[in-house]
Amino acid sequence: MCGYFREITSINLKFKHIDILKYIELVFTDYTLRTITLGTAILGAICGMLGSFAVLKKQSLLGDAISHAALPGIAIAFLITGTKDSNVLLIGALVSGLIGAFWIRGITRNTHLKSDTALGLILSTFFGFGMLLLTYIQKLPDANQSGLDKFLFGQAATLLVSDVWFMAIITFVCIIVLLLFWKEFKLLLFDPDFTKTLGFNTKFLDILITSFIVLAIVMGLQTVGVVLMSALLLAPAAAARQWTNSLRVMVMLAAMFGSLSGVLGTAISSSQANLSTGPVIVLIAGVFVLISFIFSPSRGLLFKQLRLIQNRKDLELHKTLTFMYDIAKNHHNKSHPHTIKILNNFQGFTKKTLQQLEHKNYITVEGQQWAMTEKGYEFAENMYNQQMVETHE
Repeated sequence: MCGYFREITSINLKFKHIDILKYIELVFTDYTLRTITLGTAILGAICGMLGSFAVLKKQSLLGDAISHAALPGIAIAFLITGTKDSNVLLIGALVSGLIGAFWIRGITRNTHLKSDTALGLILSTFFGFGMLLLTYIQKLPDANQSGLDKFLFGQAATLLVSDVWFMAIITFVCIIVLLLFWKEFKLLLFDPDFTKTLGFNTKFLDILITSFIVLAIVMGLQTVGVVLMSALLLAPAAAARQWTNSLRVMVMLAAMFGSLSGVLGTAISSSQANLSTGPVIVLIAGVFVLISFIFSPSRGLLFKQLRLIQNRKDLELHKTLTFMYDIAKNHHNKSHPHTIKILNNFQGFTKKTLQQLEHKNYITVEGQQWAMTEKGYEFAENMYNQQMVETHE
């Protein structure tokens, strides 16, 4: 086993100075890099899909709580079996994570405590117990060689082909389940009470989706670690939420963002020295969130600011047009020309505003005089009447 870890170390050193341009070629030629890349891509995809449901259920701390709840299961599995086999340790993590998840569910259903309180309680209690067990293990003979510390921050280099196949199978099963119960999951997310009145077993649906979330988190512990796993679950979903109101599109976008985070994180950590794969993957996912928060057309901060500026300009334009309408309506001839100087009495008037109104064909300008067009008069009249109705209401 020590030889195995020496081999992993040599593989890590081998990838320290890979040129990023050679990365794609190495993915197809190097066994270890291909395994890690496929594993992180699949892990990111399933975490993105399932994270969408956690985000929409307003259980963003669920991933954090379950990942921390899995820690004592890893330690107990090692104490019982004495083996360092990742599959055995992850089985312990799965059992512990499921216990933590259903305790959270039980606390919220059977007490007056809200979900955030239950999540915080389970997270801190299980993680504290896990750290206590790890401290105890470190004091046992040869315990420092157990490699349990890799589950705290992850060690992607330990991924094997069997791990990747397991991830792929779980992802495939998850997709099949989502397709079979899509309508039910969608109803459960947005209207649980209505779902129950339709005769659907909401308890079964909730347990099913929670179990898959736990399974995805446990699969990611080896790669990303206990501390950072919740970020990989939530970041792709949070980024996807900014781009769409459709659940189907959100799930697909979250899977894409998660998968890209895994691939790009692996590439960057392999091409640079002293970069751990798990944290880099999480940072890439965070970049997707930041880009989405800024550049999303519907919810992005940039476009919100641009719309705000445009709305202010439109408001000034409409105020000026309304003022001109008040002048024009006092004449029998709607297109009667008026001097531009009369507009100086209006505080919001500028020459640029006049040009914009002329460009929209609301007014005509000849020399130092302006006149309203039929289109401008009708538009201003509709605005004026609407304002009068709103004032009376």
